[in-house]
Amino acid sequence: MVILTEALPAGVLPEMARGLSVSESAAGQALTVYALASGLAAVPLAVVTGGWRRKRLLVTAVAVFTVANTVTAVSASYPLTMAFRLVAGVASAAVWAELVVYARRLAPPHLAGRAIAIAMAGIPLALSLGIPAGTFLGSLIGWRATFGLVTVVSVLLLVWILVSVPDHPGRQPGRREPVLRAVRLPGVAAVLFVVAAYVLAHNTFYTYIASFLDAYGMGGERELVLLVFGLASMVSILVTGALIDRRLRELTIASAALFLLAAALLIPFADRPAVVYASMVLWGLGWGGLATLVQTAVTDAGGDRAQALLVTVWNTLMAGGGVTGGVLLGTLGPAAFPWSVLLLLVPVLLVVVGARTHGFPKRGV
Repeated sequence: MVILTEALPAGVLPEMARGLSVSESAAGQALTVYALASGLAAVPLAVVTGGWRRKRLLVTAVAVFTVANTVTAVSASYPLTMAFRLVAGVASAAVWAELVVYARRLAPPHLAGRAIAIAMAGIPLALSLGIPAGTFLGSLIGWRATFGLVTVVSVLLLVWILVSVPDHPGRQPGRREPVLRAVRLPGVAAVLFVVAAYVLAHNTFYTYIASFLDAYGMGGERELVLLVFGLASMVSILVTGALIDRRLRELTIASAALFLLAAALLIPFADRPAVVYASMVLWGLGWGGLATLVQTAVTDAGGDRAQALLVTVWNTLMAGGGVTGGVLLGTLGPAAFPWSVLLLLVPVLLVVVGARTHGFPKRGV
């Protein structure tokens, strides 16, 4: 539900732009304000709600999503839509900060990575089924009705949480430690750099994937391209879940290398549909397990405090991707997107390879 709310505008960007009477670059900022709000809210929200019961926090966040998606579905005002996208972004900060903590509490320590992978399976599920389905429905029944369906999903999720999710107490006031201090712990800065550069590269391109496909004559295949990407992401999360407790380092290196290869293929061959589909497979295989990999790595290195920092960095750079992509689209055109991936992912690969002691250490077989 969170990924649907966040990424659906990318799949219906041209239609949403026309519906709100703005340019595609302006409509793309629906992802930017969402991500920026989530990034900026993560640390202060963790402090303010630290003492709340965890179930209360999740229920409140999902209720906010329900309202925000309803407003998006009916609003004809661009400023009003952006305002409620911002509100939804704040709610997402609460959700992301809690998912990994819940997963780790429900599993024995030696299966913590796998538990996180299972919890994070919602990401590729949304990408492989939700976003392509949303894109298809957007062309069939309109983007507003599609956001209305996401509201229905939000309501169903709210009921499910109330009925079945176990509750946990919040943190005790005397046990709180400064969140920002976690960045000094060995390995945390390396993981956060990888998150920043990788997420910026992904969102710069993915936010405007519809515009990229339109430019190379594949606009009519948008739903299928997103489906291929999402299915590859699902395979990635399955592989990650099976191997992460033993192969976190190797999986992270492979993730960056696959995304790099996908971008390198698109630079000379973006006008060839077969290459585009192959690149979507490689990109999806690289991207699908990333959230699980970096959340496991940062929590191992810095605990729950580092997790709040990761949410901040992830979502702030998601916002940066929307802005950067809009600038690239308006100045250099869609052909610049694969080049931006290369420039950002080469340092990522180097940092992961170099962080062999802390951050992405080699684990026992």
